[in-house]
Amino acid sequence: MFERFPEGFHALIQGASRGIGLACVRRLLDEPSVGRVFATARRPDRSEGLQALAEAHPERLITVPLDVTDESSIDDAAAAVGARSERLHLLFNVAGLLHDDSDLKPEKRLADVRLDNLERSFRVNAFGPLLVARAFERLLTHREHAVLANMSARVGSIGDNGLGGWYAYRGAKAAQNMFTRGLAVELARRSRQLVCVALHPGTTDTGLSAPFQSRVPEGKLFSTEYTVEQLFQVISGLGPEDSGSFLAWDGKPIPW
Repeated sequence: MFERFPEGFHALIQGASRGIGLACVRRLLDEPSVGRVFATARRPDRSEGLQALAEAHPERLITVPLDVTDESSIDDAAAAVGARSERLHLLFNVAGLLHDDSDLKPEKRLADVRLDNLERSFRVNAFGPLLVARAFERLLTHREHAVLANMSARVGSIGDNGLGGWYAYRGAKAAQNMFTRGLAVELARRSRQLVCVALHPGTTDTGLSAPFQSRVPEGKLFSTEYTVEQLFQVISGLGPEDSGSFLAWDGKPIPW
């Protein structure tokens, strides 16, 4: 795996405190070809999983505070990473927001739409990854193979939307997809080796999907380890010709 990347490449996982993000960090640290891993979260010191990995890999894993809804926090994180590494070869924006302990939850009908929930969803799911891309651009645009991957979702596909509802999450992920496509076009002018993609992980056994798992068909609820292995297989096979794509965990394209 990761054959296209240079030996000892550097990777950053944004949203690494739990779930898929934490599993990404763990898998990268298991890979001998990976040199250094940067793991960001709002409060990395509060993630027992991250702290355990940092203690086990003190030379390879660096945790960095980054709040994806705070522009200055994103810029500070980019400066901290840049002080440790001249370039990144993989940046994976994983953090996402579908529901929380407040009244934020997928809307079943138009009457459920609330402005504050729309804003919160767009800040995490759309604006955040774009601001991260802006802050880390200089570390990604170089002459070596690199991938900027944004965790999207099939429900963000306009062409695949046959059920309606989920306005805030669908809309934010659709916006993120457009941003990813725009990044692919612009950044190719500065680095032909940089691949920008949107990825759908499938329904994975995490807190994000927990309230909806009873509806998932048998065999379609993935463990975080399986999801990460599949996503990294997709990432490993990407070339410049794939930049601007929207792909599922099995590598199949998803309609915009």
